[in-house]
Amino acid sequence: MSAFNLERLDNGLRILTAPMDSAQSVTCAIMLAAGSRYETPETNGIAHFAEHMFFKGTERRPTARDISMEIDGIGGEFNAFTGKEYTGYYVKCAAESRDIALDVLVDMLRHSKFNPDEIEREKGVIIEEMNMYYDTPRDFIGGVYEELLYDDQPLGWEIIGRKETIRNAKRETFSGYVDRWYRPSRMVVGVGGKIGDDLHERVQELLGDTEEAETGDPEQVKVVANDHAHVKVHTKASDQAHICLGVHSYPLEHPDRYVLQVLSTVLGGGMSSRLFTEVRERRGLAYYVYGLNHSYTDAGTLYAQAGVDINRIDDAVSTVAAEMRKIAQEPVPAPELEKAKSFSKGRFVLQLETSQGLIMFGLRREVLESRTPDPEEILAELDKVTAEDVARVAGDVIEKQGLNLAVIGPFDDPDRFEKLLV
Repeated sequence: MSAFNLERLDNGLRILTAPMDSAQSVTCAIMLAAGSRYETPETNGIAHFAEHMFFKGTERRPTARDISMEIDGIGGEFNAFTGKEYTGYYVKCAAESRDIALDVLVDMLRHSKFNPDEIEREKGVIIEEMNMYYDTPRDFIGGVYEELLYDDQPLGWEIIGRKETIRNAKRETFSGYVDRWYRPSRMVVGVGGKIGDDLHERVQELLGDTEEAETGDPEQVKVVANDHAHVKVHTKASDQAHICLGVHSYPLEHPDRYVLQVLSTVLGGGMSSRLFTEVRERRGLAYYVYGLNHSYTDAGTLYAQAGVDINRIDDAVSTVAAEMRKIAQEPVPAPELEKAKSFSKGRFVLQLETSQGLIMFGLRREVLESRTPDPEEILAELDKVTAEDVARVAGDVIEKQGLNLAVIGPFDDPDRFEKLLV
């Protein structure tokens, strides 16, 4: 596996490379430590809206079509994504077209016009994206669950924003957000695959004159650990209910992060996991069910998600809750632990098979933690996890606090569900 190389420009901007000798393609990406948690109540949704607007035209490439034609002209794949703590833009293309890809990415991020007419047009697009999201409960349940966990704080808000904040966005709303957070100290250029020559010089030409500025940090999230069950119901007429059930866990850089990963894999990783076996195979309560741990820099949650029969939701909630308690009360047998570790390692290795997977992994680590571990280090950490570790962490995160349950479905009585979680 390829390791990562990190360099810096004088203005603080980092360049992360992940060479892959066998690759004929290259993935060029720019990732920023800025996402929806960097917003205020008035600007909620602007990080994601800005991501859309960067594709709409620059001084040199005046329209969205001019930008897309340039990437189509090299047969490239082109996309972007906004999270709560980071935003990323990337082009994957033949290695010989690396400089075009970098030029287009930097041009978009530095010279976008934010044309007021385009902003007005794109508001309709975002509102429709919002409607699609709210009409897709399998996606929307995550938002309901995070609002339950983090309440009225940026981590509890929807990345896509609210209709009123989107409708109120003006050119100054974008420039205020971008000018503050899109600074070299928060920006990492990543190139994975067939890197090519003179990359440092090329990035220096494109971004070396970007001015550094003190950006400050977003507010730390306040997490209130609860000793009793919390339930949030989003009432929606539907034939299937969606649930997220879980507990607060640890932030991203916690020493037990890999123990948590193995724990979540035992619980709900893959088709032989406890949740899949019990909820789907034995009881036929859900089509999809999984468990995972998701961590931010200052908070985390271990949870299970499932789409379940509305007439058997009580049974489904009780079964998932029982599986969570069981893992905290009984040691995981050695064969099951080994399987979970092998599963975690195997999935991780698969993720790093492509230039895109490898550089995105590295960028997320570098942007959020300011260090990019060698993949071998992570495999070794997963290997070290013992049954005693899993029991200790499960006891700490599951036994000591109440369960949190978010539900989307034709229900309007949270008390009904609270009784199932006691």
